[in-house]
Amino acid sequence: MTADDILQELESLGSESYKKLMMKNYGVKEPCFGVKIGDLKKIQKRIKKDYQLALDLYDTGNYDAMYLAGLIADATRMTKKDLKAWAKKAYAGSLPSATVAWTAAESRYGCDLALEWIDSPKELIAAAGWATLSSLVAIKDDEDLDLSEIKQLIQRVNKEILHVDNAVRYEMNGFVIAAGCYVKSLTDLAIQTGEKIGPIIADLGDNACEMPFAPDHIRKVQTRGSIGKKRKTAKC
Repeated sequence: MTADDILQELESLGSESYKKLMMKNYGVKEPCFGVKIGDLKKIQKRIKKDYQLALDLYDTGNYDAMYLAGLIADATRMTKKDLKAWAKKAYAGSLPSATVAWTAAESRYGCDLALEWIDSPKELIAAAGWATLSSLVAIKDDEDLDLSEIKQLIQRVNKEILHVDNAVRYEMNGFVIAAGCYVKSLTDLAIQTGEKIGPIIADLGDNACEMPFAPDHIRKVQTRGSIGKKRKTAKC
């Protein structure tokens, strides 16, 4: 199966109304067919993982194909060059925060690239870096994490979150939540940091993405007894 084959299938699954929604609310551009994520996941289930096909799909520049590429990517085979190229081309929607971040986190280069990306002057690359960090704390055992470094990053969020671009602000907030939910020893610090920052907003355009108040979100996870429970995969 080739990228052209997949593009033909995606075109048949596209929805004009969903496409218009994605373009209006999430900054998605042509080419795009407007394929719903549920339909993309059906293709993922059939293909499972395919390193080269994922690269070929991402290179098409078609939004639906690029998202699917992240779902079927074999992260263990992704190189730094591959991941940097993906981050550079992740122009909108869920590409920086999901496609790139999930794939990077599951690769051997996740931490190195995340720390590099969060210092980028480019908003969406920096956002991808913070989203990658969120995925890393969610999937890696605590003993495989540099907890002192994560503490420093939480402190960095406290200092910088009100002064960064909107997409970065959103992902920084998500990182504090992820650290508090997935690393039990950092839960109190994450809640305290969220309280210090207070409720914040990020202008992400005309879409339904809401900025959760970190302490409230973490406490909800506490209430249901799920603090520290790791995810099997970064993808969701």
